[in-house]
Formats: sequence, C-alpha cells, structure tokens
Amino acid sequence: MRTHWLWSHHLFSDQFIFALTRYCRAVSDPPVLLVHGFGTSFESTWRHNGWVDLLEDAGRSVIGVDLLGHGSAPKPTDPEAYRDLEERILLELPDRPVDAIGFSAGGVALLWLAANYPDRFRRLVVAGVGRGSLNDADERRLEIVEAVRSGLARTPELRYFADLPEASGQGEHVREALTAFLSRPDRRTLSPEILARIVVPVLVVLGDQDFAGPALPLVEALPSGNYQELRGVDHFATPKDFGFLDAALRFLDIDAF
Repeated sequence: MRTHWLWSHHLFSDQFIFALTRYCRAVSDPPVLLVHGFGTSFESTWRHNGWVDLLEDAGRSVIGVDLLGHGSAPKPTDPEAYRDLEERILLELPDRPVDAIGFSAGGVALLWLAANYPDRFRRLVVAGVGRGSLNDADERRLEIVEAVRSGLARTPELRYFADLPEASGQGEHVREALTAFLSRPDRRTLSPEILARIVVPVLVVLGDQDFAGPALPLVEALPSGNYQELRGVDHFATPKDFGFLDAALRFLDIDAF
C-alpha cells in the first residue's frame, strides 16, 4: 500500500482554469472519483459530509473535482468558458478504470461520460437524479436558468435553484457564473438511447421527497441499473444522508465500517 500526501492541482485549458483537488493517503485500486452537483463544491458535498475520510480509511484514493464556476475553481461569466465540461474531468483520471460517485449535475455528467467513454469506469453511483434528468425540456431548463439569474422563483423546486448562489458562499459573481454554467453552448442531455450505451453497473440513489424523481424511468433505461430509495429525504439532504453513504459504499465493494 502506498501513501500520498494531500496536494492540489490546477489544470490550465486555454485561458480558463479547471480546478481539481485530490485527497490521497492510503491508496488501493480503483480510485474513487467524486463529482459534486450544481451550485455546490467538492468540500461542501463530499469532504464536509465525511465521504473523503471514510473512503481513505477504507484504503481508497479519492479524486475530488471542483467544476468550473464552483468551489475553488474560477468563475467565468461567459457561457463559452464551460464548453467540454465533461471531457475535462477525464483529463485527471488514471489510465485504468475508476469508480465514481456523482450528485445531481455531477451524476448527469458521469452518466454522459460513461455512455461515451465506457472504458474509463468500473462502477457508477449517481444520486439526486431521476426522470428530470432525461431530455430536459427547454421550458423547464429556461425556468431554472432564470431562477438562478434573478433569484426569483414561483415553485419550491425553482426556489432551490434561485437560492443556491447565496447558499453556496462561493463569493461575488457566483450568480452570473452559475447562470453561464447552465447556459453553456454544448450542454449535454441524457436520453434512453444514450443511457442504453452504458455498459458498467450503475446504482441510482434518490430520496422519495426529491424533485428529481421518480427514479424508475432512469433506472429502467440503464442496461445494468440498480436503485436505492432514501425514505423521507429530499434533494438538499441527500449528500449527508447515511443511507446514501451506506448504499454507495456497499455497491462499490468498500468495507468502511
């Protein structure tokens, strides 16, 4: 078993920076990639909720990503800066397949990557995603963009998105950056046809109070889809829910307890 010290890394792509942070100590294969959701960060979603410590204590190395516009990454306000967002994640992965856990937008990104780069992953866990992730209707997407841009909302779901910029505590211009993130020109969407190309096992975890549901249309579109429901859990509470943590570790064959 190898030991690695904590280190941080920034990858330069044209004039924009895609920031990643790795927390690696006891290292065994395969590494676990953690991808946060929209408006959050690696620290707030994964490290703060104990995921990094548990994975390391179980002997897994962690690849933690701060997507552009989030966390410690720069926050450009030009939608063009967010082009090829998913492929940038691949640049930090080793040559061998990894396990990966994604929440919300991070889960959508992982599903798209697994459909197009199947040799890069062993198993996936995606949480906070369901029917709403399939072929997002333009009207709904535009409503979310406007809620993030203006801070105004007419439904509880839109209020969640409208409040994210302030709740994230990620500094000034974050509202403009998150609006640009949602407005990027090559925004990838999922369809049953795309999901049918995913050959690796996938666990979908969704709270029964999550607005992203129901989960079954997504699970049934996956060739090797599995489902874990979290009772009494909404979208916001999912990353810190023990049921999510336990289900993910078991699915990835990680004995952390």
